Amino acid sequence: MLAKRTVKNQITLPKSIVDRLPKTDYFEISLRGDGILLKSVVVESKGTKLDRIRMKMKDLGLTEKDVDAAIRWARTR
Repeated sequence: MLAKRTVKNQITLPKSIVDRLPKTDYFEISLRGDGILLKSVVVESKGTKLDRIRMKMKDLGLTEKDVDAAIRWARTR
């Protein structure tokens, strides 16, 4: 597919490509050789990731003591 850069350095992504991506408004951009690589990025609100971690710990039955013990173990390695 062909996309054109505008005078304002903007590129419109083809709908057929965008429809295949996860719903996102942000992309991580990098150069690969002489091409541009776009990776879709999901931006989460502050604290969302930590809330998911806490929920997973609760589901697994982990306590603060378990986490403390794991940290102590890891620091001795």
